[in-house]
Amino acid sequence: MRKKSKDVPLTHMFSNIDLRKLLVPLIIEQVLNSLMGTADTMMVSNVGSAAISAVSLVDSINVLVMQAFVALSAGGTIVCSYYVGHKNMEKARDGAQQLLFVVTLISVVLAAACIVFRYPLLSFIFGDVEAAVMDASQVYFFITALSFPFIALYDAGASIFRAQGNTRGPMTVSVISNVMNIAGNALLIWGFHMGVAGAAISTLVSRIFCAVIVLWQLRNKKNPVHVRNYLKIRPDGAVIRRILALGIPSGIENGMFQFGKLAIQSTVSTMGTAAIAAQAMTNILENLNGVAGIGIGIGLMTIVGQCLGAGREDEAIYYIKKLMVIGEAVIIASCLLVYALVRPITILGGMEAESAQMCIYMMTWITIVKPIIWTPSFIPAYGMRAAGDVKFSMVLSCVSMWAFRVTLCTFLCRYMGVGPMGVWIGMFTDWAVRGIVYMWRFHRRKWLLKKVV
Repeated sequence: MRKKSKDVPLTHMFSNIDLRKLLVPLIIEQVLNSLMGTADTMMVSNVGSAAISAVSLVDSINVLVMQAFVALSAGGTIVCSYYVGHKNMEKARDGAQQLLFVVTLISVVLAAACIVFRYPLLSFIFGDVEAAVMDASQVYFFITALSFPFIALYDAGASIFRAQGNTRGPMTVSVISNVMNIAGNALLIWGFHMGVAGAAISTLVSRIFCAVIVLWQLRNKKNPVHVRNYLKIRPDGAVIRRILALGIPSGIENGMFQFGKLAIQSTVSTMGTAAIAAQAMTNILENLNGVAGIGIGIGLMTIVGQCLGAGREDEAIYYIKKLMVIGEAVIIASCLLVYALVRPITILGGMEAESAQMCIYMMTWITIVKPIIWTPSFIPAYGMRAAGDVKFSMVLSCVSMWAFRVTLCTFLCRYMGVGPMGVWIGMFTDWAVRGIVYMWRFHRRKWLLKKVV
């Protein structure tokens, strides 16, 4: 176990004001991204069934790719946060440079592969879809793949800012970018009638904006961790290996989560139109009432990383507990707010009575159960990952998801006739098992035996 510093001051590393400055922008960013994503989908849906099908199919691939970038960036956040806490800004800046190098390399290779092999890739994954859907999918995939390096660089740059406690800058850029994307959609889809190409071009332009602004801000010497000359960055194998060692397990975890969602969607698709519509709306609403809690978890990675870098293990433990309390309050408030809006949303969305009734029923149970078991099943994991305990989280998440969320959902829905509520029974079981195991791991303190660098 790491040795605690003998001269640890009595004051905490992060005051309540510091926590507010760190967490509030993260929460706002996560909520607005979720709302803007929903608005984006609704705007594309006006183009026609082929267009919305194409966007939905391609985005299932794009989400997997972007989750990989988020995971790599999280590895960089952990390394940079550790060195910031250790007051070794030279090492932190080196970590930032290597993160930018590796995400650029990987994203360019992925973008090129997706562009060159887009037709066989789409055909292999989605099989024989209608010709109109395939044509629209190829157009949308080609343009959005061009944006991979830019969204990867934005994620990396935003992670570097967050590692040094600056969450307001990335939030501002993200908000402006989302507004640009919505405005671009309105102009290109409705004004110029460009269909899926318009939606993709709007996404590409907004992601280019994100990357350029964040990289430009990162050059400012006033930032403790800054990068002055991007063209002079050269690879450092040891640092890159450490970033990948922390990022790849999270990437696998995120990837398995997306595959699990696809498996659940396949099960739901057998239940009929009413159930499919109800489950789709419930997924959107459940995601919305959880994104603020995810913002708390992202902030916790920076906090725990800096605490452990400073040799203050007790502080890391203290802040995981404190942010669990904050996260619980945020989840309760989010669940109650979203639940109050469920009925109006089903009316405004023009849902049929049967689908609306299913959605309201499922959201009632989510509002009751989620505040009880969600926080311990997710928040502590962010803190333990920041200590380098990434493999345990990967294994637990993958096993729990496939053993309970996917398998139990499939059994209840396909063989017991439970209907779409079976999806959430499986989800609740998955959350409960994770929460029990994570709390056991947290209290045993074995996660403190891991090393970040």
